[in-house]
Amino acid sequence: MATEITREKARLQLIWGTALLLMGIGVFFRIPQVMPRVREIAQLAVISGFVQFCFYFMGALLVGGGARKIYLSAQALLPPKP
Repeated sequence: MATEITREKARLQLIWGTALLLMGIGVFFRIPQVMPRVREIAQLAVISGFVQFCFYFMGALLVGGGARKIYLSAQALLPPKP
């Protein structure tokens, strides 16, 4: 059962998708700055590779989810095809 999305909701989803995308990009830029500090923590030094993988995976999910949300909400804002 497909529900019709309103233009106001589509605009809000577009803004939210943009925020997700920007946060994902921010994560990618922040990881190289944070990882040396993570390696200083004794408990995390052993698994720093896994922690770095998790950060990059989280960034990829944010970018992918934001891009998908932007695409779907932009499609909803377009006028219907005849």
